[in-house]
Amino acid sequence: MAFQKAVKGTILVGGGALATVLGLSQFAHYKRKQVNLAFVEAADYISEPVNREPPSREAQILTLKNTSEFDVLVIGGGATGSGCALDAVTRGLKTALVERDDFSSGTSSRSTKLIHGGVRYLQKAIMKLDIEQYRMVKEALHERANLLEIAPHLSAPLPIMLPIYKWWQLPYYWVGIKLYDLVAGSNCLKSSYVLSKSRALEHFPMLQKDKLVGAIVYYDGQHNDARMNLAIALTAARYGAATANYMEVMSLLKETDPETRKERVSGARCKDVLTGEEFDVRAKCVINATGPFTDTVRKMDDKDAAAICQPSAGVHIVMPGYYSPESMGLLDPATSDGRVIFFLPWQKMTIAGTTDTPTDVTHHPIPSEEDINFILNEVRNYLSCDVEVRRGDVLAAWSGIRPLVTDPKSADTQSISRNHVVDISESGLITIAGGKWTTYRSMAEDTINAAVKTHNLKAGPSRTVGLFLQGGKDWSPTLYIRLVQDYGLESEVAQHLAATYGDKAFEVAKMASVTGKRWPIVGVRLVSEFPYIEAEEELETARKFLYYEMGYKSRSEQLTDHSEISLLPSDIDRYKKRFHKFDADQKGFITIVDVQRVLESISVQMDENTLHEILNEVDLNKNGQVELNEFLQLMSAVQKGRVSGSRLAILMKTAEENLDRRVPIPVDRSCGGL
Repeated sequence: MAFQKAVKGTILVGGGALATVLGLSQFAHYKRKQVNLAFVEAADYISEPVNREPPSREAQILTLKNTSEFDVLVIGGGATGSGCALDAVTRGLKTALVERDDFSSGTSSRSTKLIHGGVRYLQKAIMKLDIEQYRMVKEALHERANLLEIAPHLSAPLPIMLPIYKWWQLPYYWVGIKLYDLVAGSNCLKSSYVLSKSRALEHFPMLQKDKLVGAIVYYDGQHNDARMNLAIALTAARYGAATANYMEVMSLLKETDPETRKERVSGARCKDVLTGEEFDVRAKCVINATGPFTDTVRKMDDKDAAAICQPSAGVHIVMPGYYSPESMGLLDPATSDGRVIFFLPWQKMTIAGTTDTPTDVTHHPIPSEEDINFILNEVRNYLSCDVEVRRGDVLAAWSGIRPLVTDPKSADTQSISRNHVVDISESGLITIAGGKWTTYRSMAEDTINAAVKTHNLKAGPSRTVGLFLQGGKDWSPTLYIRLVQDYGLESEVAQHLAATYGDKAFEVAKMASVTGKRWPIVGVRLVSEFPYIEAEEELETARKFLYYEMGYKSRSEQLTDHSEISLLPSDIDRYKKRFHKFDADQKGFITIVDVQRVLESISVQMDENTLHEILNEVDLNKNGQVELNEFLQLMSAVQKGRVSGSRLAILMKTAEENLDRRVPIPVDRSCGGL
């Protein structure tokens, strides 16, 4: 999820949801700078960005407070809201964008990471002769091509395999996928193709082999959703939009139109969440782009407004990279309950999802154990029986609230709209809801078109097709090499920075700390296994976010003080012997001192803070020591697959093996001990 945290005049810009062992990238994007406290007026019509870099948060807030009236005020900093702000400001409209939390902190950073036209929508369009669905796919395929062009550092084509287990399905799906290519026309990424059974298993060796007939491979796009959202917001800010996060809308402002004598929305009362300060932001047009919170803002306008949002939870899980090939995804077109599951490589890990479950709207959705297990069961159905799919292999999970909507102007107000909905209230509030990530730009264009027409705003046509997003214009696939050569970064770190920040990666490299080693020269990794460096992250915020919203809390709950011990007597004896090699005094528990003593005896050094963390993972009653019963509970959970990658279990096993290898030399073979 994206983080953009304002701290004492500093703007720390971040994003990129990566659920790994310690892998949330919060990116401090720009150098600390003094805030120019002079009055800043919102930008008039521009043809080029007015800011080389986005102004600081304090400068943005001054613009919000001191601009007498904006043309457009957008509420909501997700993909759609940020897209509306960018579309409006590049048409020459005075634009403001406010977001209660971090940009892309909600649904926009919790997607499947795909930029797609929707293969299954095309199937429905053909089967039901539904022209609306066809147009929706056609539009999405155009937007897919545009997004890949304007943010090449954050997106790329991805081959996706559709395994076939019945002969009759091969021509059926082949025709459907070829039609998908045909509808894309000149926007087709790469042509789809058929694989034999043997070739399919070469690409995806962990596939279920029994009854496999072959496979069809087609192409869609993949992107870093959180960074993409942030790039849109940053681009809007560079073009002159006043953008501020942690800015909550408390109520809508209204005034009486002198001509019609009707009340119309004229702005919003905003609260700076970080300072508590409240002030009014006035605008000719207010746009509600708040996703799952659509009805909350609609009811600020009209307390009797009917609810149009039907929230649905989409859960994804993150598993180790060995569950999928590095460069090919998999689509399960028909799960046990009729849904679609994607199985995709993502930054050396594997993403599996999504679910579609009715849910309540909340600021911090948490993945349920039921949804996690549903995905695991579907994964088992497609993988070889040689691959044991374990609950403990779920490294992280997240839940995003998808804002499905009904069209309030439709005769059937109970029917879910398959496309996005632009609604204009009696008082002029414009609501944009529904749709999907891929079509954020066209949704924004439709919204601003409605705003211009409804509120008689002076603006030209949309200019966002082909408009490069922040970091994309001067990016190239070889940019990372310059980072390695110019700054002395590791190749993997340089590739990560280039793929995350694009042509702005050099600014992050300048902030990187010296390592004190001959190589790399700069770029201290936060965790050795991952390329995130100290110049990027807000550690405390990241840890809290990972624990509560990325499934780490659920993962830790797999081992509790109520966990049963289900071990064979021989296993219990074996684990007791291992435990007593650390508990030399037969106390019945081990402490940091015991572990340090054993590690020193085998010449292994480990700092005390790390040892505290390792023992605390297993210290269920939190008394500062690991008791024998707790250790046996851990080993039982490891055997059952509920827990994997336990650092204490691995450390104690490794230490035991090292101790066993240190066999004393017999005296009779050492010259009598002389």
